[in-house]
Amino acid sequence: MDMRKVASIGSLVLGVLLIIGSIGTWVMVSSTLDDQRITTPDDAVCLPDTNVNGPFSAYCQAMTIDRNVLETTDGQRYAELDREDPLRDVAQSASFLQASLFTSVLSFGVAAMAFGMGVLFVLIGLGMRDVREQVHELQRT
Repeated sequence: MDMRKVASIGSLVLGVLLIIGSIGTWVMVSSTLDDQRITTPDDAVCLPDTNVNGPFSAYCQAMTIDRNVLETTDGQRYAELDREDPLRDVAQSASFLQASLFTSVLSFGVAAMAFGMGVLFVLIGLGMRDVREQVHELQRT
């Protein structure tokens, strides 16, 4: 089999797999967030009173948690609080929630990047197929 054909088909298959995987990841993360029934508060840093099920709403919720916990702890983070401070548990929970939300934001970003790469691989595969066909046609003449 012609290596140009193999490369073209390989690029197309890889592109389609990346697109399917990225859409699946986006839907899974979005539905998992949606299942949590989280809504940004009215006084959220951004996107107030919004269901948290996408990258922007997850980011806004994480930033709102950060603002609120810093107000509660007088600007101190978990590691800065004394071990005996009762607010340390609040700061720890807030830190875990933020990390989970930022992981979701990162997952959305990776899914978007994979989608873009998938489209790029499909375009490369189609371009290689066109070049192969043009070379084959030139060889016939």
